[in-house]
Amino acid sequence: MADSIQTLAARLGERFGDALMACRVAIGEVTIEVASERLLEVCNALHDEPHFAFDELMDLCGVDYSAYGEVEWRTAEASCTGFSRGTEARTAGRLKRGMAVREQWGGREGPRFAVVYHLLSVANNQRLRVRTYAADDEFPVVPSVTDIWNSANWYEREAFDLFGIIFEGHPDLRRILTDYGFVGHPFRKDFPLIGHVEMRYDPEKQRVVYEPVSIEPRVLVPRVIRAAKDDVGEEAAPNA
Repeated sequence: MADSIQTLAARLGERFGDALMACRVAIGEVTIEVASERLLEVCNALHDEPHFAFDELMDLCGVDYSAYGEVEWRTAEASCTGFSRGTEARTAGRLKRGMAVREQWGGREGPRFAVVYHLLSVANNQRLRVRTYAADDEFPVVPSVTDIWNSANWYEREAFDLFGIIFEGHPDLRRILTDYGFVGHPFRKDFPLIGHVEMRYDPEKQRVVYEPVSIEPRVLVPRVIRAAKDDVGEEAAPNA
């Protein structure tokens, strides 16, 4: 199996050359990165050429790298010092509304949004991961691959709905999971945990109404009471 994976990686590098921004083998899987302007060229070859024959798109997902590596719940910090995790807002959902993650914490270098494709070749019994990046962080656009793999249709609608990534050439790009009047894209790192609007039934209007959200986010941090130590270093009984 390892030889087959290395062979696939070598064949990809030989076939596509500078069309690949990267080609990596890790934990038994091959991942290639392709510039969005060459995505259709590469994907068509991966689908049509017999020595690749990736005829099935198993999954397609969006990624927001704006807060990549930023974590506020590291367990290593919660030892003898008590539960300090989550006391300082570092992720976008808890930052001040309207403040972008990169503006606050710097974030990851490079494009913010990516689309990842998981391909399967039944004939060759091989899998491949393809990643492409949207060049514009403010208006992320990548080509649609629905003409290559029809199963991409709903996957791309899902990525559009949750991440706001535009798939150019999609035949019916509209929301698929959230409500028609939903504001924003909930899987973006700068989307607040409480959302932007809330809904309720108004008995006077006899219909559901949408209003600005009226609650504020909060994190409950457990309080730990530890035994105090006297001057000699021996533990003293805690105060009752």
